Amino acid sequence: MAEDDDVPRSGAIKDKLIRTKERWAEEGRLLTGTHGDPTRDRLPPGQTLVKDWPVLDLGVQPDVAKDRFRLRVEGLVENRIALDWDGFMALPQSEMVVDIHCVTQWSRYDNRFTGVMVRDLLEIAQPKPEAGFVSLTCYDGYTTNLTLAEFADADVMFAHAWEGQPLARQHGGPVRLVLPKLYFWKSPKWVTRIELLAADRPGFWEVRGYHNHGDPWMEERYG
Repeated sequence: MAEDDDVPRSGAIKDKLIRTKERWAEEGRLLTGTHGDPTRDRLPPGQTLVKDWPVLDLGVQPDVAKDRFRLRVEGLVENRIALDWDGFMALPQSEMVVDIHCVTQWSRYDNRFTGVMVRDLLEIAQPKPEAGFVSLTCYDGYTTNLTLAEFADADVMFAHAWEGQPLARQHGGPVRLVLPKLYFWKSPKWVTRIELLAADRPGFWEVRGYHNHGDPWMEERYG
């Protein structure tokens, strides 16, 4: 009985949170109307520096056991990929230290992530010439979109560890994307599918009032 009662309550909470964020887009919440320069400004306009790592989701945190983990690369590629956990961990492992910026106004400096660089994954998949965009799908059904050029940039990683520890479930473990140049909703948690496309396909927040690109220094919060 208790579990059944929780289902509609969770759905109601999720719907309420989605509507709240849609309203932020409608109202232009947090916009300062200014632009920054990433070569000069470390903190993008309107952001507040934090020491912790805030947890933001819609009340759904899928529990993806490593023995069930799959990461697929599909679409406009010469070589389709389907990796289990051991296959993912057998790929070249890299480490990077980057700043991250959330559209809800917080930024955190010097995050040390460990994982597989996107460039190494794409080297195996071999994008076809007509591929120009990427759609990412997660275990909770969340989607977001990127250009292939930004997805394939040198500082973009599928991370499985943060500060030397396995990435916590609440932060997207076992694997999340980390793309530091854009607002962090473009770095989805719990990623399971990468699809290369010829045309852009806006994702979950992009069709709900959020910017299709998401550059923090241009303050591309909403679009």
